Parts: sequence; C-alpha cells; structure tokens
Amino acid sequence: MKTVNVRGMEIGAGMPKICVSIPCETQKEILLAGQEALRSGADLIEWRDDWYEDGLDIDKVKETGGALRKAVGEMPILFTFRTKKEGGEREITPYEYVDLVTKAAAMGIFDLVDVELSIGDGTAKKITETAHECGVKVIASSHDFEQTPDKEELILRLKKMQALDADLLKIAVMPKDNDDVLQLLDVTREASLSEVDRPIIMVSMGEMGSLSRLAGEVFGSALTFATAGKASAPGQMSVKDVKDVQEMIHESIYDL
Repeated sequence: MKTVNVRGMEIGAGMPKICVSIPCETQKEILLAGQEALRSGADLIEWRDDWYEDGLDIDKVKETGGALRKAVGEMPILFTFRTKKEGGEREITPYEYVDLVTKAAAMGIFDLVDVELSIGDGTAKKITETAHECGVKVIASSHDFEQTPDKEELILRLKKMQALDADLLKIAVMPKDNDDVLQLLDVTREASLSEVDRPIIMVSMGEMGSLSRLAGEVFGSALTFATAGKASAPGQMSVKDVKDVQEMIHESIYDL
C-alpha cells in the first residue's frame, strides 16, 4: 500500500489523520476557523470554498487562501469546492469547476485538492494531471447523501478513482440502517487489503455511521473528518473526541 506524504505528514500509516473542514462565508470567519483548527490538534484542514462568499473569484480565492496559509503555517490545506449535487452550497458549471480547481492547484498555497468523480472521468483525469504537475496531491471523491450503494458499486468507484491516478480515494455515503454501516466497513477492509494500492477515506455519514469515523485504523480508512467548530457534514464529532477514541483503539491494537 502506497502512502501519501504532505508536508512531512504520512497519510496511510499509523492512526488515521484528522481533518477539520472550514465551511465559512467571509475571509475573517475563514481565518478564525483556521486558527481554531490549528489549536484543536487536527492534522490538516479542508477549506470548503463553496461556502466562501467570493468562492468563484479566482483573485479573492488566492488572497484568502494566502492569508489562510499564513494563519496556519505548515499545517496542510486541502482545497475543496463541493458541488451542489454532492452536498455543496452553491451551483457551479463544469467549466467553472475545472477552471477553479486547476487554478487553485497552481497557486502554490494548497497541498491537496478535491476532485469529484462525478465531474466525468476525462475531466477528473485532466484536473488530476494538472494538480500533479503543480506538485499538489489529489483526493478523488464521491458522495451520496441518500443511500449506501452496494458493495460492487463502492469498489468500482474506488477502482475508477485509482485509474485516474488520484493519490487518495474518498467515498462518503448515507446509511439507512446498521447493515449499511457494516457493508461500508467491510468494503473498507477489503479494498485496503486487496482492491486498491493507495490510501482510502471511507465515511458512513450521520450518527449511525459514527463508527466509520473512529475505527479507521482497524478497517483501513486513512483519514477522518472532525470539527473544531461548525460541522460540514452530518455526524462529524469534535477533534478531541475523535482523537481520544482513536488513541484508545491504537493502544489496544498494539497491546494485543
């Protein structure tokens, strides 16, 4: 299994890394949230640009992104514009999406960018190649806020993401019952052991799916999302709570 190194942090080794999302509207709120994330003990932050009031203005994105970089120092930053169809806050055309994400990757500010699988294989491949040329890692992502697809579909999505040469592969789905949560965990374990060769991020959303956010080290999920303030998705818990549970699980594993 490959790991991903970002500013000296190895994703895919040891305990799952903890990411705090920043879903804020103004530059001031974004910078305050970044500082709070830094104090929380999280490993990296995700700037949700779809929440930002000037999120489609490239110059404003660069200005605020640069200010965020100064505010958090060497903490890795993931740039994400979550589209409306995948749970984001605003509409964006495919052309605008490609232009925004590729230009964000070229700013020299962000360490990773999120690329949605639903944008289309060819387009996702193009964005990924451009990001890699800029020295930026790519998280390919797929979100379903309505259901948990069957096992075969989940594994197919992971394999498609890997074929696009994304560095990390992320799937977040909504469970309807405990069987859906167990299915996601089963896919996580199987995929991490045999189906793909790079770190995966698997999330079962909502309170029902909380186990998936906590037990990544057991099942093979390399990164989890938590809050240091406002949540960006259903079921997120605080950094402290997630870290406390992860450390207990880690100690238990290596005490066996």
